[in-house]
Amino acid sequence: MKSDLKKLLEDVKENRISIDEAILRIKKEPFEDIDFAKVDAHRKHRQGANEVIYGEGKTSDQIVKIAETLISYNNGGVLITRISKEKADLVGKNFESQKDLEWKYFDNCRIGILGNSHPVDVQGNIVVVTGGTSDIPVAEEAAVTAEFLGNKVVRIYDVGVSGLHRLLAHMDEIMGASVIIAIAGMEGALASVVGGLADCPVIAVPTSVGYGASFEGLSALLSMLNSCASGVTVVNIDNGFGAGYSASMINHMGDAK
Repeated sequence: MKSDLKKLLEDVKENRISIDEAILRIKKEPFEDIDFAKVDAHRKHRQGANEVIYGEGKTSDQIVKIAETLISYNNGGVLITRISKEKADLVGKNFESQKDLEWKYFDNCRIGILGNSHPVDVQGNIVVVTGGTSDIPVAEEAAVTAEFLGNKVVRIYDVGVSGLHRLLAHMDEIMGASVIIAIAGMEGALASVVGGLADCPVIAVPTSVGYGASFEGLSALLSMLNSCASGVTVVNIDNGFGAGYSASMINHMGDAK
């Protein structure tokens, strides 16, 4: 693959192909097959960030090999979601000898980061709001993901609708946001309230927090899908990662070329 890239650059140098055509070819480069996984090493060229490793269902050895493949392309840090503490300890031990690769594990949201996060490269803030303290693990998954992708994140936790004055005390942060992630279980009403206050996109995340009739987040999901507030979009139950990634894309739209 590296020899192919060298030839491509030589073709550009000799004016056999244009720069734009070369960029398109790089974006369409194939994956690397490591038997149990086909690693998309060129995703950063297409989407601006590395492929993210989903930790659940993978062994620690598989996670290590996928991460090593991504790192070998010098594409920056690697984000690993839904990785247990046990697996994270094994992954961390594997990279202990590589002093240039820092390993961080966030136990409260089960995220691991190998290498460096993206530097903050955008002015806007992403505000992460939760209905209750029990929603914080999902909120932290969103917040850590957004921070990894180069965003400034403001956290406002435990400001649900049962005590609305708590949310209204943070109007400066709400009105100053570029994107808001509203995270709630139970009846999921927080997203509509935030959507009615904010002048920016709101990404709603239903959580599985709640009693029996919440149906493990289904009630909150349906409430958010039926929100009367304009500008509210909804991701899947407990999908903090998806919300954080989407919020980052929105926050960077002003820099898109």
